[in-house]
Amino acid sequence: MRKRKTYRRDSDRRTEAPKQEGNAHSLDPTKARERTLQRAVKLLAAKPRSEAELRERLLEKEWTNEEAVEAALARLREYGYLDDQRFAFGFASYRVRQKPIGRQRLARDLQLKKVSRETADEALDLVFTETSEEQLIDRAIEKRFRLRGRPASRAETKSLFDHLLRLGFPYDLVINRVRAAVASANFDTDETAGPDED
Repeated sequence: MRKRKTYRRDSDRRTEAPKQEGNAHSLDPTKARERTLQRAVKLLAAKPRSEAELRERLLEKEWTNEEAVEAALARLREYGYLDDQRFAFGFASYRVRQKPIGRQRLARDLQLKKVSRETADEALDLVFTETSEEQLIDRAIEKRFRLRGRPASRAETKSLFDHLLRLGFPYDLVINRVRAAVASANFDTDETAGPDED
């Protein structure tokens, strides 16, 4: 019986006491900082992340708080493990090497990685200075032709056009390259290059 009464009293206290601690629970501030830093290092070891993306992941845990997270991020910046400019350039360079992709798509991907627009633009300028979008779209078209052959109908040309737009290449560049690529085909390229305009 005593156990029941004690249990009830504890539960009553839990329900009556206002939650003033926020995200920081039973850990003392020093341990919370250490544990948060350890988690941050593990997350970065698993894969590179932007600062905002890492902050968001760290704040998911109930045992940490904003102060511990900011301390961990500051320490990682100090060690050189956290640098959004380096992350954005590395991410964009890797994506371009893996698959021909356009600037618009990469900008969207960096936005999803929570990289600031200014940092993303600087990284993309560097990446596309090394390899132009013209070179990349030509690689994308060559790859598509290897896999599916040269378009032989309006539907196939539209499919190529849509594919290149999804890869993030600019509309005007896509139109010009698709028209040039299908110029030797047996149908009118003016009608087939581009979306339906009916």
